[in-house]
Amino acid sequence: MRKSKSEQKVNLVNRKLIILDIVCFVVLPLVIWNYGRVFFSDYIAMLLSTVPGFMYTIYRFRVERQFHITGLFIITSLFIGTTVDLLSGSAERMLWNQIYLGLFYVVVHFIALVIRRPFALYFAVDFVYLQGHPREETKRLFYQKGIFMWFQMIQLLFVIRGLFMAGLNTWLLKTYGVDGYNQMIIYRQIAGWFFGLLVAGMYIYINVPVRKYFQKQDAKTREKAEQI
Repeated sequence: MRKSKSEQKVNLVNRKLIILDIVCFVVLPLVIWNYGRVFFSDYIAMLLSTVPGFMYTIYRFRVERQFHITGLFIITSLFIGTTVDLLSGSAERMLWNQIYLGLFYVVVHFIALVIRRPFALYFAVDFVYLQGHPREETKRLFYQKGIFMWFQMIQLLFVIRGLFMAGLNTWLLKTYGVDGYNQMIIYRQIAGWFFGLLVAGMYIYINVPVRKYFQKQDAKTREKAEQI
C-alpha cells in the first residue's frame, strides 16, 4: 500500500530531524569537546560543546511554533541550564551541577504528578491548539476518565527518566571522571532517544480516542452548517 504524499513528507521531515538530532546533540559536541580541549581548558571546551544543542533547540522552538506552557518550559529550561553551566567555573563542577539540576526537574515533575497537573497534558493541549482546537475544550477532554490516566503515566515516565539520567551521569562521572565526557554524551543521547520513543508511543496511543472525539465534533459542526 503506497503512502500518501503528506505521509511521505512527514517521514522525510522526521528523517531529517533524526539526522539533525544526531549531528547537533552527538557529533558536534564530541568534535568540539575532543578538539576544543586541545586549545582550551576542559571547562571552556565543555561549555562550547553545549552550543550546537542550545542553538538547535532554539531553532526547533521557532520552527515548530510552540507556545504557552510548552514554550515557557523550553525557554525557562534553556535559561536555567545555560546559567548554571556558565556559573559552574570548572568542567567537573558543571557536570555535577547538571546532575543536581536534573534532580530538581525530577522534583518539579513529581509535584505536577501528585497534584494531578501533568505537564504531559498541557504539552498535548498546546499541540492540539496549534491544530485549531480550543484549549478549554481540549483540556476537559484530556481530563476525562480513561484518557487522563495516560497523561499521568507519561508524567511518571518523566520522573523515571530524570532519575535514570541522573543515576547514569553520576555513575559515568564517578567511573570515568571528566575524561569520560565522550561516553556521557553518547550514553545520555541513547537513553534520551529510548525514553523519547516511550513517551511518543504513549502519546500515539492517547491520540486514538482523542482523534475520534474531534472527528465526531467536526461531523456535528458540518451537520449544523448543512441545516442552516
